[in-house]
Amino acid sequence: MLAILAPGQGSQTPGMLTAWLEDAELKNLLTSYSSAINLDLERLGTVADADEIKDTANAQPLIVAASLLSAHALGSDVNASFVAGHSVGEIAAAALAGTITQLDAMKLVHLRGQEMARAAALSPAGMAAVLGGERSVVLAAIKELGLVAANDNGAGQIVAAGNLDALSQLAPDGARVRALAVAGAFHTPFMEPAVAPLRAMAAEIKTSAAKVAVISNRDGAVVRDGREVLDRIINQIANPVRWDLCMETLRAQGVTGVIELAPGGTLAGLIKRAAPEIEQLALKSPADIAAAREFAARHGKA
Repeated sequence: MLAILAPGQGSQTPGMLTAWLEDAELKNLLTSYSSAINLDLERLGTVADADEIKDTANAQPLIVAASLLSAHALGSDVNASFVAGHSVGEIAAAALAGTITQLDAMKLVHLRGQEMARAAALSPAGMAAVLGGERSVVLAAIKELGLVAANDNGAGQIVAAGNLDALSQLAPDGARVRALAVAGAFHTPFMEPAVAPLRAMAAEIKTSAAKVAVISNRDGAVVRDGREVLDRIINQIANPVRWDLCMETLRAQGVTGVIELAPGGTLAGLIKRAAPEIEQLALKSPADIAAAREFAARHGKA
């Protein structure tokens, strides 16, 4: 049984679309995305530097575009049973499931990036990855400092978010803390100002029942109603991502293989550590397409 995964913010790298755009069909598809949101995704994905694509307003649409392009290159005949995305990757997953169109996904992620960047500018806040340590000890230390476990990623990785001074004091026993190069405290109440504009846009987007079941970041639930998928995506902007529960669902549902779309690697790595019985493949470049199709044929439903 196969699942397709879409990565989240932080997975972007300079030039990550260059190889994909050697294909004229993919280049035309990206042009349609750029036109829909009035943002030059080709430039961002080929020549923009690391600082420019780290900007939330640029990073989010760029990452979703990369996932959609790589999914298109993989082919529509891939028989996945589930899709899931980490944070902003949920928007790509929703489009791949058929609950929203790809152009609506790009419009939604463009506004999401802009509004989250605006919310982040309202007060100094940030995020830090806590690696290792006893889970209960790590969560207690985060709570004690008034921080939020914004991403519970499983595999011994929890991302804390909140006030910068509090983050500087975070030092759970037995764990390493690494500050993340992000502009705000995503998936916390700091992002609440971004919710209303996104909810207003979402209300105007037509949704359809999922053709492929979606695993939700909120609680790992399997969701098929298109409106519920979209509502959950909006609500997650200011609430924690429970990727640990998504991985538990993959295991409980009997998934045997996962393909992580471009710019892939992070989610495949988490699954390798948390659920090594599930085979993983990261689709990082067009050179991986043949292997990904063979992988999908082995794990996909008949």
